[in-house]
Amino acid sequence: MTRIDHLQIGFIGAGRLAKALARLCSIRGLSVSAIGSRSAVHAKELAALLSGCVGMSAQHVADTCDLIFITTPDHAIKATADSITWRPGTFVVHCSGATEVEALHKAATDGALIGGFHPLQSFADPDAAIQSLSGCTITVEARESRLNETLVTIAELLDCKVNRLPPGARPLYHAAAGYASQFVNVLLRDAALIWSSWGGMSNEAIHALMPLVRGTLASIEQLGPVASMPGPVSRGDVDSVAKHIKALADNDPSMLSLYSALCSETVSMAQESGRINIEQAAELRALLSIAGTRSVPKSDKTV
Repeated sequence: MTRIDHLQIGFIGAGRLAKALARLCSIRGLSVSAIGSRSAVHAKELAALLSGCVGMSAQHVADTCDLIFITTPDHAIKATADSITWRPGTFVVHCSGATEVEALHKAATDGALIGGFHPLQSFADPDAAIQSLSGCTITVEARESRLNETLVTIAELLDCKVNRLPPGARPLYHAAAGYASQFVNVLLRDAALIWSSWGGMSNEAIHALMPLVRGTLASIEQLGPVASMPGPVSRGDVDSVAKHIKALADNDPSMLSLYSALCSETVSMAQESGRINIEQAAELRALLSIAGTRSVPKSDKTV
């Protein structure tokens, strides 16, 4: 196993991801010695949470650290890498899911070894992310073996699984992650909107629905998404789907488009699992096709 206890680790970018990852690395015994940020205040605030860590300029982080994680917003990764003079032999790694490692080309030209280290996790709440990072998957991309081994060793120290990506695959990988993260937010937001139609409160909806969500996720983890699919479509229950469509049309027709699209995918999965036959699938698709034409543009709403 690659030794990582001697590495001086720095972060450039002091946002939510860095607040979680830097602190977890420190908790696990790694030496996080420097934080850089466009905001000196933010860099010092994060550094103050870490033993032996100092807030400094981005260039100074590059000058003093062996492994530098660039944790800026995606649009700033290339500009940040381009603005720094890198020492040959240092490890320079960004933590974006969608951005190609080639965005660090300037660092490679200067002689650094470049790579990607993306935790497949939400960082909306850094404190919560620290608790949930262990056990998550970290996607590692590095062509040079020394850097690859180092990043894998760090992921294992954090009790994370390792996923490897070939060059060019990051946008699709990140899109896949989006289906399992922000789209869930959309679905629960819409569920809460429907819940409010009879006077229910958004927080009541989320409280009521979360056990259902957790149960669904547990079934998916055990059986996979196709075999564990619940709901009326998976049973061939055309009457219930028709009732949903009528109720949504009466309450908020703008929701019919997404409902119809999701149900149509459910029909395919129910057929794949063998739980409905061709005739049931055709009847459901005909119903959903008509519903899709009744939808109206969705206005901006909040709950």
